[in-house]
Amino acid sequence: MQASLLTLLFAAALLASLAVKFWLASRQMRHVARHRDAVPADFAATVPLAAHQRAADYTLARGRFGLLSTAFSTALLLGWTLLGGLDALNELVRDAVYPRFGGLAYQLALLAAFALIGGALELPFDLYNTFRIEQRFGFNRMTWRMAVGDMVKGVLVGAVIGLPLAALILWIMAAAGSLWWLWAWAAWTAFQLLILVLYPTVIAPLFNKFEPLPDESLKARVQALMARCGFAAKGLFVMDGSRRSAHANAYFTGLGAAKRVVFFDTLLAKLTPGEVEAVLAHELGHFKHRHVQKRMAVMFALSLAGLALLGWLSSQVWFYTGLGVQPNMGAPNDALALLLLMLALPPFTFLLGPLAARSSRRHEFEADAYACAQADGRDLASALLKLHEDNASTLTPDPVYVRFYYSHPPASERLAALRLHAA
Repeated sequence: MQASLLTLLFAAALLASLAVKFWLASRQMRHVARHRDAVPADFAATVPLAAHQRAADYTLARGRFGLLSTAFSTALLLGWTLLGGLDALNELVRDAVYPRFGGLAYQLALLAAFALIGGALELPFDLYNTFRIEQRFGFNRMTWRMAVGDMVKGVLVGAVIGLPLAALILWIMAAAGSLWWLWAWAAWTAFQLLILVLYPTVIAPLFNKFEPLPDESLKARVQALMARCGFAAKGLFVMDGSRRSAHANAYFTGLGAAKRVVFFDTLLAKLTPGEVEAVLAHELGHFKHRHVQKRMAVMFALSLAGLALLGWLSSQVWFYTGLGVQPNMGAPNDALALLLLMLALPPFTFLLGPLAARSSRRHEFEADAYACAQADGRDLASALLKLHEDNASTLTPDPVYVRFYYSHPPASERLAALRLHAA
């Protein structure tokens, strides 16, 4: 009875989330298309019609592709679960590995096989997005050789980092008793913090080159800003983002003494020194308001809740059978339970997305306000306009779509708030 109820609830949640995604995407595309031929009045003096139409076309192209990608992902999720894909994979890997190499090797092989197959099935969509959509609108600078190299590096880094972590978690699940999920959470949290320290100096340089900021005048300006804001960083670096994309960005990375400020070379090429300072002041606003720490705390709390839930569900036979999998009789089920929870949760938690998006938008407004206090708000406004135009971000998104998905406020709302701060 419980298995049948779970099957029904999962199918209903999956279909409901698909319907909402399609409805939201359709609203967004209709709204953008309806406003394609006229620049909004607030931007008429600063944004050319051609740039506005390019942004609309880019949004529509990504929207149509998103519909196809969403439909495929939903079908794939259904295939892995209720249609028996994960059950078949588990049986194949278990019979091939478990009798000869034991439970841990079998479970690691199952996780690796699932990741590789899932990645291979999603790969055509990633390549189409990069080499057709991004290429069509002038953003892609990747070559096929670079794409293959990134994929190989990604698999190797995932294996070197992911397999030992998975082995540790699986060992804890088997050895730590009924409260294994608490110990597993501690290990996962420690791993996340370690990655924050290692990423800037060990992982990121595998994919991009980082050079010290060469512009001494800009460097002095940025250091003065950071001194005013009480922010210490290990260095200021320029990343060769232009090798892969024309999109621009700046960010902080690392933890504690390993913190770095990173500018995309594309950002420095497009913005004036004052605008760069204002964008960095915005990022420092996130630091000042402890947004990163707050988001990390939420992430750690959710991971604790998820592992506690898994601690209960992994011992329930109906959890497996209700999602299309027969639990192992003589072999451990820990990896199987991990995969099932990872697959089953998104349809049930989909409607929580707007809460996270709303919190993120509030953080962006707070960071903008801080930037206006530490730098010139007019520079931040002009930088935002340049980045919106260069990234082909639509100026006319659908309001409902914004409330559901946007982690950053739309340009019209941000600029209106900036004008209030400047008044």
